[in-house]
Amino acid sequence: MRRIFLLIVFSFVLSGCQENIVSETSSFSEREYSALSDYDVPDYFIPDEITVIGLGDSLTQGVGDELKRGGYFGRVALAMNDWKGVQEIDSMNLAKRGRRSDQLIDQLENKDIQEEIKKADIIYITIGGNDMMKIVKENLFNLTAKPFYVELGKFENRLDEIFKMIRGLNGDTVIVISGLYNPLSIVTDEANEFETIIDDWNEAIEIQTIMDGKACFVPVVDLFFSNENMVYHSDFFHPNAKGYESMANRFIEKIDQCGLSELSDGKLDM
Repeated sequence: MRRIFLLIVFSFVLSGCQENIVSETSSFSEREYSALSDYDVPDYFIPDEITVIGLGDSLTQGVGDELKRGGYFGRVALAMNDWKGVQEIDSMNLAKRGRRSDQLIDQLENKDIQEEIKKADIIYITIGGNDMMKIVKENLFNLTAKPFYVELGKFENRLDEIFKMIRGLNGDTVIVISGLYNPLSIVTDEANEFETIIDDWNEAIEIQTIMDGKACFVPVVDLFFSNENMVYHSDFFHPNAKGYESMANRFIEKIDQCGLSELSDGKLDM
C-alpha cells in the first residue's frame, strides 16, 4: 500500500515538472529579439587603411625634433595604428617650414595636392605662426598690437578659405588643427600684450573648427609657456623631441574629447 502511494505522489511531481518545462519553453519562444535586430555594427569593426595628411608649417613638418621622429605628426600617426578601425596608416607630410596661410592656399590650388586631399581620412594642420612672425619682422623696431589685429582679420578670411577648399575636395575628412603658442615666454614669464594677441588668434582658429562641424581644435599654448620643462629646440622657437612628444599627447587627448567616432562618422574610434 505504501509503495502504491509513493508511485502516485511521484507521478504528480513528475507531471508538475513537465508542466513547468512546457511553460518555460513556451515563454522562451515568445521572447522578442528587437534589441539584437536593431543593433548596428560600427564601421570601425572592420579595420581599413587610413590616409593621414599633414599640412601647414614647420611644426607639422617636425623642425627641431632631434630624434627625427617626424615631430608631433609622426608620433600621432604612429599612435593611430592602435585606434579602432585602423588596419594600417598611409601618411603623407606636406607641411613646409616658413609656410603662411596665403601660401597654404596656393598649395591647395595644386592639382596633385588636391588629389591627396580627396583621399584623406584625417588632416592635421598647424598654420598662423608665420603670419604673425611676418608682422614681427616688418615692425621689429616699432612693434605695437595694431598690425597684429589688422592681420588677424585677413588671417580669419584666409583660414575660412582653407577650410572651404578642403571641404570642396573632401567633405568627410576629419580636420585637426593646432593653436599657436608664444615663444617669447622663454624671455619673460610675466603677462604681456603679446599673450593677449595669441589668445585672440587662437580664438579665431577655434571658432573656425566649431563652424566646420567636423574639425577639432588643439590648444598648445600652455605646453610652451617659458622653458621650465625644456621643451624648446636650441633655436628657442621650435619644439624639441620632448616638446613634440607633449604636443602629440595633447593632439590625441583632444581628438578623444572632440569625439573621434562622431567626427569620422563611425569609421574610427580610440
